[in-house]
Amino acid sequence: MAKLYFRYGAMNCGKSTAIIQVAYNYEEKGKKVLLIKSSLDTKGEDTVVNRSGLKRKVDILLPPDVSIKPFIKEPIDAILVDEAQFLSPNQVDELYEISKLNDIPILCYGLRCDFKLQGFPGSTRLLLIADTIEEIKTICKCGKKATINVRLVNGIPTLKGKQIAIDGENNITYESMCGNCYLKFKEGVK
Repeated sequence: MAKLYFRYGAMNCGKSTAIIQVAYNYEEKGKKVLLIKSSLDTKGEDTVVNRSGLKRKVDILLPPDVSIKPFIKEPIDAILVDEAQFLSPNQVDELYEISKLNDIPILCYGLRCDFKLQGFPGSTRLLLIADTIEEIKTICKCGKKATINVRLVNGIPTLKGKQIAIDGENNITYESMCGNCYLKFKEGVK
């Protein structure tokens, strides 16, 4: 029986690099993969882009609350989902069903929570129902494991704004931090 995987990590941990590599590995073995990305992620438009410049065009740029099931038409050996935090809970439930009923492994990559430490709907659902949950690690500037993403607007850290703001757009960037550095940052913002 195939599994639904959720591989999460802070920004800059290599999620996009990993998904591009996994797609390559499957295809090198003659397997068919379906690469999905939420249309809410406008970075790279219809392409998964990593920070070192690797790119891969997606098969489906999935709008919010659009069913995934109609896209499963031909034999598929694996479904890969980038920026899975932007999926709706219903879309995550569909992925779970597809993994079981169609016996297709589904690997979802995304953030666990936002810059305010609030769960994204897709990530929250994945944390509840994924068969396997794996953390992809990165480090804070202090050298400890980073688990939190701090939003910067014009280079200035902020705790304000909507949940979804894409890295590299509208002068927004993110910095990965450990819990200690985040709490120090948060205390300084008050």
